[in-house]
Amino acid sequence: MSFKESILSWYDENKRSLPFRDIKNPYFTWLSEIMLQQTQVNTMIPYFNRWINIFPTLNDVANATEQEVLKLWEGLGYYSRCRNFQKATQIVMKNYDGVIPNNYNEFLRLPGVGPYTAAAVMSIAFNKSIPAIDGNIRRVSSRILGRKKMGAQAQKRIRNYLEREIEHHRPGDFNQALMDLGSSICTPQKPMCKQCPINTMCFAMDSGNPELYPEKRKKKKSPHYNVAAGLIWDNDKFFIQKRSAKSLLGGLWEFPGGKVEKGETVEGALKRELKEECNIEPTIHGKAGAVKHVFSHFSIDLTVFHCSIDEQTPKTELPNTWITPNEIKQYPFPAANHKLFKILDQNDWNI
Repeated sequence: MSFKESILSWYDENKRSLPFRDIKNPYFTWLSEIMLQQTQVNTMIPYFNRWINIFPTLNDVANATEQEVLKLWEGLGYYSRCRNFQKATQIVMKNYDGVIPNNYNEFLRLPGVGPYTAAAVMSIAFNKSIPAIDGNIRRVSSRILGRKKMGAQAQKRIRNYLEREIEHHRPGDFNQALMDLGSSICTPQKPMCKQCPINTMCFAMDSGNPELYPEKRKKKKSPHYNVAAGLIWDNDKFFIQKRSAKSLLGGLWEFPGGKVEKGETVEGALKRELKEECNIEPTIHGKAGAVKHVFSHFSIDLTVFHCSIDEQTPKTELPNTWITPNEIKQYPFPAANHKLFKILDQNDWNI
């Protein structure tokens, strides 16, 4: 059998059962591809199911508030994906009468849509013969072609190869077959070459050491930060503010605070941050809790203190409000805050 015949035959027998597959719904396909960016399939599936239960149509997303969509996305991370997806749905409703464009270049112009996402949606939802080259497909292709270094020339050769080989009658299945092969058989470490349907066509397997293809990039050491934040009380309510849309975790709510600078105590950093951010001088009553959290490119130790401010009023340019612990579920918060909420639920919320 040819390359395309072999990979599709394997896919027909081994493809994963996923809630967004084999459904002729471009909205579901698009949503799934956005959610899968930087996210494992098993992590993403519950979010996908909850989302389409609340927002079964593109119009539902477009007409929701930003807070509603962010709350549903809460915990999935990379929140700009969510904000951009909603903006894109609004453009589709306004400029395309609610019909997702089936032209690659038009679709690519929508917020949050890059070349891979556009290719995946065009091939899966609209049967366009466009290779969708993600990390899995790039690895599979580099091993077939024997390309170690992933420079511009290697990338071009991989694309040209896939454009020649793609099955024009089933381009979406062809792309998904290679994705599945890369995630289950042709893995970064310990690939199961004997189970691979295209092992007779693979340069890397013949070399005897397929893990060398492609060369692994050296990972930079992720920075670590100590962060101080204030749980500022006014009777039974505490103060929260909304992060700028342009910042990391934009659109989510949090306690005011910031990084501990070199030479500062955690309490000293909190006082400085609250003065700079909110023009207040708090009284710190004690530690409310401390949590560790790892982001994709850095990690933090977050320490939160119970605070009060007497007659002062926080003055910040960011949207802000006072809420009770029971109102937390109405606002989207970062995962690190939810870790702290669990600690506070087990202890005493108040000062």
